Amino acid sequence: MKERGVNNGHIIHINSVLGHSLPNTLPVSIYHASKYAVTVLTEGLRRELVQLGSKTKITSVSPGLVETEIADALGPEIKERIFAHNPCLQAKDIADAVIYTLGTPPHVQVHEITIKPVGELS
Repeated sequence: MKERGVNNGHIIHINSVLGHSLPNTLPVSIYHASKYAVTVLTEGLRRELVQLGSKTKITSVSPGLVETEIADALGPEIKERIFAHNPCLQAKDIADAVIYTLGTPPHVQVHEITIKPVGELS
């Protein structure tokens, strides 16, 4: 962006609620750690942009459980158990949050959107 002279863009990081807490669930601490890194990266970049006098916005979107292909890595039985017994979001729900963020006026910066399905406990 800087190389192209863009000083008023919008950077959106897709994070996770797991980047803000450490739940007592499946032992997937590498995933949690990567999402914590996104949280810190987002805030660090936001501060750097402010120091540079940039008008570029930066937003982190942190969804709860979303029914996506990432669960395929857990195997079909665990995947079925997770999605059958827990409320979950769809990819369109996250896309709608991103579109909302992009539609804000130039003077409004959405720092964080946490989006969870109704009934999610964590």
